[in-house]
Amino acid sequence: MARWQVRSAAEQLADHLRCELAEQRWGELMPGIHRLAAELGVNRKTADAALRLLENEGLLLSQGVGRRRRILRASGSDNPTLRVAILMNEAADRKLDYMVELQHELVAAGHTVSHVDSSMVDLGMKVRRIARVVKQSEADAWAVMAGSREVLEWFAACGRPAFALFGRRRGLLLAGAGPDKPPAIAAATRCLLELGHRRVVLLARPRRRLPEPGASERAFLAELAARGLSVSDYNLPHWEETVEGFHSCLDALFRLTPPTALIIDEVPLFAAAQQFLGRRRLRVPEDVSLVSTDYDPTFDWCDPSIAHIRWDSRPVVRRIVRWAANVSRGKADLRQTSTPAEFVPGGTIGPAAAG
Repeated sequence: MARWQVRSAAEQLADHLRCELAEQRWGELMPGIHRLAAELGVNRKTADAALRLLENEGLLLSQGVGRRRRILRASGSDNPTLRVAILMNEAADRKLDYMVELQHELVAAGHTVSHVDSSMVDLGMKVRRIARVVKQSEADAWAVMAGSREVLEWFAACGRPAFALFGRRRGLLLAGAGPDKPPAIAAATRCLLELGHRRVVLLARPRRRLPEPGASERAFLAELAARGLSVSDYNLPHWEETVEGFHSCLDALFRLTPPTALIIDEVPLFAAAQQFLGRRRLRVPEDVSLVSTDYDPTFDWCDPSIAHIRWDSRPVVRRIVRWAANVSRGKADLRQTSTPAEFVPGGTIGPAAAG
């Protein structure tokens, strides 16, 4: 289960500055408190507290009152280090709690971390475009978030150390880690079927469905078939990976035989589906039950509570840090690991509407 931590404004600002330091945004000196406060929209006390936290971590060196802090680069360590590039699924993923934690842990281990300017969605999940970006980079190793099968096959064959964070990695000679979602997806599907739902739809990105459904999607379809339901593209619909494509898919679904339950892969798509239902004045769960395949901290503020799938990100972060340590020492590391996931029922699911 993911940890819930109440972090002060200074700690959150320190996380942001730590990422900027890892990407070497500044030269030898850190900007002063007044400049940071103005640029980032915080008060001077928060900026000063964040800088002191970074001093305590050994990332900055105080040079006295009124003088800018010196930035300390990792050097002279007995442990070899890497330049790790992170290729995001979407640009917004950089702000996810576990991605911030991952960058912090890699930097704390002495590695240099950078983010590719364009996400895989920006690059259209096209292997040729992604390969061009990789070949132009000076990174020693890559962490690839939620890659398609084709993208991960290219990384497995390209000869550069790479780690598949989620994505269609099974069976590839590629290190990887992520949650074991199929059992949780199956549990969520069974729960909906037991509540009388027969028109259940799983909305997943194309990379999860093509060239064939992934393990989670197969688990979903298997549960439907086990109940004697005929499965088709209706249950796992095809849609273009754009905002317009997603909403066109929802329009088509609710035009003639509207689903009574939606299982939605990823929090951004879940929020978009909620907005769609709100515009149609469809109530949750009275008219449509909803399940998110991921957890988000905003769910803790929701009433009714959100039915979702939850997993602990800490083992995944630790696994990537261990992989980076192994690679930096020249040790081959292609092990793939999974962390348990669980279905958490919530107030967004209920009995299927009559008719």
